[in-house]
This record gives sequence, structure tokens and C-alpha cells, in this order.
Amino acid sequence: MTAMTISEEDQQAIAEARVLLENPGLAVKLTNVVGKPIEKGFELLPPRWRDKVTVITRDALNAALAVAIASMGSGGGAARPRLHKLAAAASGAAGGAFGLGALALELPVSTTIICRSIADIARSHGEDLARPEARLACIEVFAFGGETQADDASETTYFAMRAALSRAVSEAAEYLATRQAADAGAPALVRLVSLIATRFKIQVSQKAAAMAIPIVGAAGGATINYLFIDHFQAMSRGHFAIRRLERKYGEETVKAAYERVT
Repeated sequence: MTAMTISEEDQQAIAEARVLLENPGLAVKLTNVVGKPIEKGFELLPPRWRDKVTVITRDALNAALAVAIASMGSGGGAARPRLHKLAAAASGAAGGAFGLGALALELPVSTTIICRSIADIARSHGEDLARPEARLACIEVFAFGGETQADDASETTYFAMRAALSRAVSEAAEYLATRQAADAGAPALVRLVSLIATRFKIQVSQKAAAMAIPIVGAAGGATINYLFIDHFQAMSRGHFAIRRLERKYGEETVKAAYERVT
């Protein structure tokens, strides 16, 4: 099967997915809201923040993983992103009212809401969430977030990240497939969470930096969370569009078409 077999409509879908997946939009959107570069927010974070953000990120991902391990339902239907955005905004408003110190309590809640929204989008693209691979594909989304300065410009960030996660995802899926009740502390799941956490904490740090800028409060916390979930919903739409087309055309054909998009 060659790239020529991809319909014009599906080639357009691949191009739109690439725009979503390769666009580092979260920091820019947050900067527009708080009125200052996110780097200014980093300067306001507590001295030991780097160590703390790692712990908070892992706790948040473990909360999302618990949702993914449990049944999220396999029925189809249109996604409802606005409903989840409102829930995330409410969570952010509560956290923002108590300042940056509340992030450790608020982030697992908002991350769980985001995970539910990701699953909603996955179902709308034909994913069967009864399958462990599909549920773990929802967790993968937290590793996607656009380019960083450390990325290799010779390869698109999205497929590079999927390649980096592929073995851990396969091992975790195999573990889930052979157990009726899974333990989030199992080595296969711990390894996957650790790999995703190294990427997710970039976005968590950007969110925390925005919250550290003095204008935040409850209204600002709601807005920041709205943008936070909007970011991962965009990643989800791109990711599950690509997975849908991979099921139709094959992984290599879709990847080749994705890489050719300019």
C-alpha cells in the first residue's frame, strides 16, 4: 500500500492532525492570558519547585492511570469537550482561590477530568476502550505537547515520542490484558508513568508558572485550567485521528504522509 492510496480527505485530516500535534501552543496561550512571559512565572516559583513538580506530576498521572485501568466504557458517539472544559475550569477556580500551594491537590483532579475527556475523544474516533491498548493510548496523550528545545529537529516530535513510549506501552498493555484487577504499582505500569511524567511535567511547570504570576486567583485559575484541558484535547484530536487512519491505511503509510506535510 502506498501513500497514493490515501484519499484527499484523509490527507487533509493528516495535515490537520500534524498542525495540532507539532504546535507548542500551551505556553503561548498562557502568556497571552497572564500578560507576561511564562519565564517570568518560573522566577516566582518556590526554590525547591523542581523536586516538588516531579512528585505532583506522578501523583496526577497515577490518578489518570487509575481511570484508564478502570472501564471507561466502549460506546461510540460524539465527544463532549465543552462539558469537560467546564469541569476543569471549576477545578482550576477552586485551586486558584488558594494559590500555587493548592496545585498538589488540584492537579490530580484536573488531570483525571482531562483523562475522561481524552477517552471521550478517543471513542469518537472509533477506539474500543475495552482494549488495554486503547486505554493506554489515552494516557500517552499526556506525553504530547509540541516541540521543546531538547527535541531533535530531524524527526517530528509526535512520532519520536510514540517510538520512545512504544515498548513501555506494549509491556503495560500485555500486563493489563492478563489481569482482571491491575495494580498501578506494577513495574510495567510504573515504567510507563515514569516515561510520560518526564514530558507531562513540562506542561505542569508551565501551568504552575502561570499560576505563580500574581494576577491569578480563582478567575485566573479557571482560565488557566480551561487552556490546560484545551491543549490536551487538541493533542487528543490529533493523536486519535492518526490512530484512526493507521487502522485504515497502516502505520507506515500514515507516518510517511505525516512526515511529508509542510
